Amino acid sequence: MTVGSAAAIGEQVRVAGFGLTGVKVCVAEDPEAVRTAWADLPGSIELVVVTPAAARALSPAQRDGDRPLVAVLPS
Repeated sequence: MTVGSAAAIGEQVRVAGFGLTGVKVCVAEDPEAVRTAWADLPGSIELVVVTPAAARALSPAQRDGDRPLVAVLPS
């Protein structure tokens, strides 16, 4: 079984700790940076953890698609 990798996108204070677990951390402090980080994700990413602000910057198709799975952190 092949296990995909994960990424976290959002404000630095909310996502920095994910790097300690091997998650690809994409600091994005504004909506444009979120969309850029999303577009730059490698195809091997299967889970993306996003902050609530980052989730609002993504389109419904990006948030609700089949791949990658998106998990929004609680507020």
